[in-house]
Amino acid sequence: MKILITGAAGFIASHVADAYLNAGHEVVIVDNLSTGYRHNLNPRARFFEADICSAELDEIFESEKPEVVNHHAAQISVPLSVKDPLLDAEINVKGLIRILQNCVQQKVRKVIFISSGGAIYGEADEYPTTENYQPKPLSVYAINKMVGESYLYFYHHQYGLNYTVLRYANVFGPRQVSHGEAGVVSIFVESLLAGKAPNLYVYPGEPEGMIRDYVYVKDVVKANVLALSLADLEAVNIGTCIETTTLGLYNEIKGQLRSNLNPTFGPAREGDLHRSLINYEKAKKVLGWKPDYSLAQGISETIEFFKTRG
Repeated sequence: MKILITGAAGFIASHVADAYLNAGHEVVIVDNLSTGYRHNLNPRARFFEADICSAELDEIFESEKPEVVNHHAAQISVPLSVKDPLLDAEINVKGLIRILQNCVQQKVRKVIFISSGGAIYGEADEYPTTENYQPKPLSVYAINKMVGESYLYFYHHQYGLNYTVLRYANVFGPRQVSHGEAGVVSIFVESLLAGKAPNLYVYPGEPEGMIRDYVYVKDVVKANVLALSLADLEAVNIGTCIETTTLGLYNEIKGQLRSNLNPTFGPAREGDLHRSLINYEKAKKVLGWKPDYSLAQGISETIEFFKTRG
């Protein structure tokens, strides 16, 4: 089938594009290269350098007529969303609406929408958190991901558009860029390889940092492949249901690199949650999905990537 992927010059979606191509699908990539990189683009895919908020997107949909749209393009920084909520809404809401309008006009069969299990639930009372928990977002990024899910529901109700929502935990792996909370693994790896002590963000009274659910990118890719034909009209958590503190993550990386550097510590940033942990039982039922990689295995492969990249 022909699949249009937004944001596939970036970290996660570039891996998804590779997997779709390897499965024999035709892939069209739309990316404005604001945070993605040309070297992540698979040469077997057809690439359009375009912004999802621009009218150029309409022309691409008209000419390509994809059967499935996988929407990864987004403003992904939680702190930036708090500082510049209009920018976040412009990309994460208005950009999505333009995509959905085109999906209806071109009779797209299904949309796979990337949401956030790591942010959308807020400081959840249910822990680990299931998809039945009513989101209580504490950042503009999380609010707009929740809004995006509501738009999908509306477009299905109004126009019959099929969709699957994948709510990612904190994804890490090769090609991850070292900026923002989402890039904490790459930040730690690159800093230690360079012989520098990275900064670790903590709340008062929480010396080991925040609790997160770290899921390896290859496991996330598997969920995107399964979602092509499964989990219609469902929102599904994609995580490990294993809690890891920021210091625990750092010590795992430090140990694998045989480093003796200790991190410096700084205050938590705007929008940072104290803890986030998601339940993936629904993914097992509706996708037949479970994580295959442990934190240690994923970090080992990530370290090798950064060493090889030089």
